Amino acid sequence: MVNVQIFGLKKSQTTRAAERFFKERRVPIQFVDLSQRAMAPAEIKRFTDRFGLANLIDRGGKSYAASGMQYLKMADADLIAKIERDPSLLRLPLVRSGNKLSAGDDAKAWAEMIA
Repeated sequence: MVNVQIFGLKKSQTTRAAERFFKERRVPIQFVDLSQRAMAPAEIKRFTDRFGLANLIDRGGKSYAASGMQYLKMADADLIAKIERDPSLLRLPLVRSGNKLSAGDDAKAWAEMIA
């Protein structure tokens, strides 16, 4: 059986879409609400190794604009610390099934995870 882990925020529309996608296909999910519990450093590293830290940032999001990050140059360690404090800066949801990963609204990748 496939186990899927979704990292996101309850108020995020794309996170809810991912939950709905897997529930409609009766795939058990483990949801981690990033507003309640931060991602483990190893999980963050897993996603940054795969997608790159710059690709995990939601540059079109309200939090990104409100924080003024478009004007800042930050070291990766500082950026990871900022993401841990404010997970809404990420392209959510981050979905993991074994070694398969996806970031953002990616129904094609989700379908490949359960195939």
